[in-house]
Amino acid sequence: MDSQKKYPKAFSFEFFPPKTEEGRKQLRAASQALAALEPCFFSVTFGAGGTTRQFTLETVLELKQETAVDVAPHLSCIGSTRDNIREILHTYMGHGIRHLVALRGDMPSGMREAGEFRYANELVEFIRAETGDHFFIEVAAYPEFHPQARSAQDDLHNFKRKVEAGADAALTQYFYNADAYFAFVDSCERLGLDLPIVPGIMPITNYVQLARFSDACGAEIPRWIRKRLEAFGDDLASIRAFGEEVVTDLCRRLLEGGAPGLHFYTMNRAEASLAIWNNLGLAASKKQRS
Repeated sequence: MDSQKKYPKAFSFEFFPPKTEEGRKQLRAASQALAALEPCFFSVTFGAGGTTRQFTLETVLELKQETAVDVAPHLSCIGSTRDNIREILHTYMGHGIRHLVALRGDMPSGMREAGEFRYANELVEFIRAETGDHFFIEVAAYPEFHPQARSAQDDLHNFKRKVEAGADAALTQYFYNADAYFAFVDSCERLGLDLPIVPGIMPITNYVQLARFSDACGAEIPRWIRKRLEAFGDDLASIRAFGEEVVTDLCRRLLEGGAPGLHFYTMNRAEASLAIWNNLGLAASKKQRS
């Protein structure tokens, strides 16, 4: 973990583009509440194959206008062409965006071919070739390993390729086992990789939804946590209270162990992230890595 301890703590929050007026109101309330914490940035997700792409730019520009927070759009390459990605990059440059989260993305339903990009390192290379150092580029990391990786070693080398292609920092998939993160960072250090690797944090507020997400992305819910959550049944208040305790303890251990910040997956709601933030005693303190 020595490589991580030298970086200033950077905190960030992820949103997804809303599709309804009620969703936009919810996002506006959440972003305003979390902007008061002066995070390093907000990120905005990007749907594969065009499912939510049309909403991403709109959401990015609204957040940029209504808060004083840097905004980092996600950019996924599966199902995209070089011309399409080039157009998106120049649109973001024209709007003064200097921060991206570059991802492979998931194959859209019904699509058999990946398109002109197969892997995230190819996207990072393309961004650097097209725009030089204009963008601060975040990439994804998987402490518990990508569900499609053939082996843990292959997954580490896939991450290494993204770093060597020009990534500036990494955000991890969420997890609930701090040792998985520490072991992943140690493995990266043995490969000579030195960049901020910020843990992704998923607050626990709905067990059914969390189980579905975790099955899809390969994030493990430890048995003792899963059994406790199952025992609460439909008691949402108990699920949220237990989830807040578990995730607060996880975050505290990560920060004490040297993690260079936290990236919260908010699901466009502020309450759970705010509760964890307050439990940790974190002060509003803007940190910029770019």
